Amino acid sequence: MKLSARIFFASFLIVAVCFAFPIWWVLDTLRLRYQESVEELLVDQANVLAAMVGRETEQGQLDFDEWRHAFDHAYARPLAAQIYTLTKTHVDLSVLVTDMKGVIQFDSKNRENESYNFSKWNLVKATLTEEYGAKMTRLYAGTPSSRLVYVAAPIFVKGKLTGAVLVGKPMTNINRFLEHARPQIFKVGAISAGAAIVLSFFFSRLLTRPIKRLTHYANDVRDGKRVPFPRLDSSEIGEMGEAFQRMQEALEGKKYVEQYVQNLTHELKSPLSAIRGAAELLEEPDMPDDKRGKFLANIQDSATRIQQIVDHLLELAALENQKILEKVEDVSLNALIQSVLESKRPLLSQKHLACAPQIEEDATLRGDAFLLQQAISNLLQNAIEFSPDSGSIELRVRRHTDRLHLIIEDSGQGLPDFAKEKVFDKFFSLQRPDTGKKSTGLGLNFVKEIAHLHRGAITLENRGDAPGARAVLSLPI
Repeated sequence: MKLSARIFFASFLIVAVCFAFPIWWVLDTLRLRYQESVEELLVDQANVLAAMVGRETEQGQLDFDEWRHAFDHAYARPLAAQIYTLTKTHVDLSVLVTDMKGVIQFDSKNRENESYNFSKWNLVKATLTEEYGAKMTRLYAGTPSSRLVYVAAPIFVKGKLTGAVLVGKPMTNINRFLEHARPQIFKVGAISAGAAIVLSFFFSRLLTRPIKRLTHYANDVRDGKRVPFPRLDSSEIGEMGEAFQRMQEALEGKKYVEQYVQNLTHELKSPLSAIRGAAELLEEPDMPDDKRGKFLANIQDSATRIQQIVDHLLELAALENQKILEKVEDVSLNALIQSVLESKRPLLSQKHLACAPQIEEDATLRGDAFLLQQAISNLLQNAIEFSPDSGSIELRVRRHTDRLHLIIEDSGQGLPDFAKEKVFDKFFSLQRPDTGKKSTGLGLNFVKEIAHLHRGAITLENRGDAPGARAVLSLPI
């Protein structure tokens, strides 16, 4: 499983756990707060009624028949009270009065309870001993919605405890309040959880983005691509990336030096051997002057070749050390090609080569003009050297979607099979048809490095329609 997926699912689990408990706690606490508010109101009502019963008893005016008539009238009275989202349609308050023994003297709702002994009720027992009494009970067994909450208050007549008043109220409305509040709470919780999950998803993507950049960079380095080091944040991931870059540079530097020393040693053996051999022969005192001049020319040619190899190596080393283009500007490919052609006119005329460029009007791209000019010059030089006298070179520019393709075709013998996979290797070179000599073998590798710096590509293959080779330099616009 990917790291981003692990972070997302871990965040989802944390959100689920952290939201489930608060929602459950809110609902449970909300029910308790409703019950507290109802019980607090019932305490006031019970004490007021207890005081009225005590007062009327002292004055000899207590008449439960009047109470029954009043409560019957209240229960039968039509009611339509809109309490926020609750519509109250009837009075549901229940009042009971007991004597000192706990026997019911008055029940506002159920006359059959009168004369029953409720002294075993804890709230009656507690009230008759001047303690606070409250009780939750059910009207119908097994029916949670039929629960009532009762609060009792003591009756005092001339300072003497004579009974208790019980005031009860069903929990139906409280349940209705909670049923109305529950969807709202779940809705808010679901929206909050959804927002948290979405944020967790984007956070996981944001957190793993530097890792993905570093992974892509490592894969590109593995494939030999020249890409700039990605931008990373200043966290531990950024520090890991910097450490990775230092390691990669150290390994590349070591490999680079080893490879260059091996290649340079191999390439210098031939001219140095030629110089040593010619020098030994020149030590002969009776050597004719014409042969002496020939051996001196060989020494001069070998020294020139060594100088060319060193110069090209320095240029290539500087180019390979570039991670990105240092100078980027709008470059007219038409102007570069015309400039290179003008510099090659003497060579073209010397071999009587025809070269008429076919260039599109708007062939402009972003890049380093100096490097692109060197790449075109190397490719054209290669085509000139492998083309026969009185041959032709075709040079054209074509646009394909978001790329420009510079195509140079010579009329030589083409690439031998053994050379097709090696033409871009350092120091690999083929003999020129007219001189039999080889170049430094660094020109095409130089072009390859320039193409990679421009996010482009270079290919060299045989022409299919005629003898000769075709070089294609592809560059992004």
